[in-house]
Amino acid sequence: MSGFWSGWIILITLGNIFACYWLIRWTTKKRPGEAANGEVTGHQWDGLEEYNNPMPRWWLWLFYITIIFSLGYLVLFPGLGTFKGVLNWSSQGSQYGGEMEQAASTYDPIFKKFAALPIDQVAKDEEAQGMGRRMFLSYCAQCHGSDAEGAKGFPNLADSDWLYGGAPEQIKQSILAGRNGVMPPHKDRVDAAGIDALANYVMSLSGREADAAKVAQGQQLFTANGCLACHGADGKGNQALGGPNLTDSTWLYGSSADTIKETIANGRMGMMPAHADFLGEDKVHLLAAYVYGLSQKK
Repeated sequence: MSGFWSGWIILITLGNIFACYWLIRWTTKKRPGEAANGEVTGHQWDGLEEYNNPMPRWWLWLFYITIIFSLGYLVLFPGLGTFKGVLNWSSQGSQYGGEMEQAASTYDPIFKKFAALPIDQVAKDEEAQGMGRRMFLSYCAQCHGSDAEGAKGFPNLADSDWLYGGAPEQIKQSILAGRNGVMPPHKDRVDAAGIDALANYVMSLSGREADAAKVAQGQQLFTANGCLACHGADGKGNQALGGPNLTDSTWLYGSSADTIKETIANGRMGMMPAHADFLGEDKVHLLAAYVYGLSQKK
């Protein structure tokens, strides 16, 4: 924060506090012509008269106490621009750091116990599965759903279809390092008719009804445009690159003809964030075991 903005925040903050003090003093000051305490002011409505009764002293002193408290707080804790307070407290270092150290001393031994075991063995442990589920709901459910069955553009983790492989260590690597899936757009090198033909060929790979002439044309375009580099010559995908299998009934973005055309024309961008720095390997090991266990239940 620049010196200007720091000074501006200090001015506004202290100005508001002292303005509150001035307002209290101004409203309690007797003015010329004002009715004496306990007398009627001359205001009435529907037979009700207004009396000039001052606020109780204890009520006014509550306002003064809040002002004194706010000034003391701003001396001790951050709140005035870049001034950190004489206690040098911070939510990041003082509070968060302390809470994380306390949590680490309590839970790290548990995570390390499971980290020493193979993922497939951890997946069978009831305690580990309970911990893994709670972690999944905290860090993964936003994209994959609380049931892990995903949504449009977010893979279903509870089945046996995997873009990058469903072996225990492959799942762990996906969580640790993240994944970046890119389907390049083809609209600039293939015309609308060609995209329609490619869509028909892709649909035929999974046994769906398609126009035979367009399928033949689409197969040629599939090879000519390098689609087999990611999806394989047989369309069964390439887990090393995250290329989807086009011969099954699992569709990440939808299986309608229009959706497939949209995917071919405009491409797709899929990003799975890396969790290595955020969670650490021991927690990822447990989380991977939970995800692996889900896939084994189907």
